[in-house]
Amino acid sequence: MSAFNLTRAQLTAGAAAVALIGALAGYGVAYLRPPTAGPVQEAGRKVLYWYDPMVPAQRFDKPGKSPFMDMQLVPRYADEASEAAGVQIDPARLQSLGVRYATVRRTAFAEDLTAPGVLEFNGRDVAVVQARAAGFVQRVYGRAPGDVVGAGAPIADLLVPSWGGAQAEYLAVRRSGDAALEAAARQRLRLLGMPEAMIETVARSGRPRSVVTVTTPVDGAIQTLDVRQGMTVSMGQTLAQIAGLGTVWMTASVPEAQAGLVHPGAPAEVELAAFPGEAFSGRVSAVLPSAQADSRTLQARIELPNRSGRLRPGMYGTIHLDGPSRPGLVVPAEAVIRTGRRAIIMLALDDGRFQPVEVKPGREDGGLIEILAGLQEGQKIVASGQFLLDSEANLAGLQARPLAQATPPQPTTHTPALHESRGRVEALKGDQVTLSHEAVPAIGWPAMTMTFRLDPPTLAVGLKTGDQVGFAFEQRPDGPVVRRISPAGARR
Repeated sequence: MSAFNLTRAQLTAGAAAVALIGALAGYGVAYLRPPTAGPVQEAGRKVLYWYDPMVPAQRFDKPGKSPFMDMQLVPRYADEASEAAGVQIDPARLQSLGVRYATVRRTAFAEDLTAPGVLEFNGRDVAVVQARAAGFVQRVYGRAPGDVVGAGAPIADLLVPSWGGAQAEYLAVRRSGDAALEAAARQRLRLLGMPEAMIETVARSGRPRSVVTVTTPVDGAIQTLDVRQGMTVSMGQTLAQIAGLGTVWMTASVPEAQAGLVHPGAPAEVELAAFPGEAFSGRVSAVLPSAQADSRTLQARIELPNRSGRLRPGMYGTIHLDGPSRPGLVVPAEAVIRTGRRAIIMLALDDGRFQPVEVKPGREDGGLIEILAGLQEGQKIVASGQFLLDSEANLAGLQARPLAQATPPQPTTHTPALHESRGRVEALKGDQVTLSHEAVPAIGWPAMTMTFRLDPPTLAVGLKTGDQVGFAFEQRPDGPVVRRISPAGARR
């Protein structure tokens, strides 16, 4: 029995020794074997470059660990699908992503401008009321700044002592019957600042008048009123300032990038928050020469008629300018991926492949965006789901096709549309002509006076101010240009 037990003990000890030796041998083998270096180059395949799948845009010329992630670089082989072939997505995945397509098309793209603005007084329609002679304020008529008054409304009564003696001398000379002396005395009264109406009143009544009523010369709103009862005024002192309300200005802030669409004489429509759904027609009277440094905008003045007096300075509104339209390549605006440095569009290729391409976007209007470079007419692009496809391309190390490699679109020749009208020559200066022309219904222009550029300038030969002419012009981004002009009735 003891012998049996000894044998079992010996066997157990031997098994433990074998297990220990095996473990030590395995450790030694593992210790001596070099660590795995991740993806290795396959024999017989040429490696173009190495890249990090998480940062595919960065390429490396040799293998190793990525400086961005804790992972080994992956090789890109020459016999793999080229970048021009794009990235291929399984059709089932495309359906689940909700990918929608669109076609690059050419259409007439209008340059429309919308900008905010505020109504202001017309700075060219301002009247200043001043004292014609030194005197005293005897009476004021209860006016205040902001009051709307009509022409001839009284403001104050002034007592002018210096006029009393001059008027008495005039009446004495008048009674003498000497016409020459009377004319000289009358001229003296004018030089003293006496209004002609007051001189006539003195001549008819035969009595001196030293009190004159100061009135407003125009209809409008009182902006300043510096006259009080009992005060002394000096000659030339400003008593009031009246701003006319026959026309008002809307000063609009136009983005610097769209400043080329605005030029004096262009028709404009204004919508005011005070009158929703109602449009007011006006024209651009001026574009101020300096830009606002903080907002990068230019100030444009739109002159609006205000016959009813409904337009009040300070009202907020929006201007709409319709610029000339020109053909261009357009795609849905949602199809453009903006990275901050460039714009990307996913181009749909054959066999379910997609290629990111860099594009140069232009104007945007009505959900469409103009493509200036990078695409051609008729190409198929991704309009929805392009962000997920772009992620797949990045993971595959696929670079977007730069603009330099894009085939430029073939230029298209088109004859610009000419619009004909008749009018009168108001001014000629160099290569410009100012015309008072009839309405042009084809482009929605009313009858107005505006300045055109002549192309060529020799069209002005033989023309003079006052001529009735017939002319044809075309709309260009820098303004309307007259291409034909001749005296009315002449053969063109």
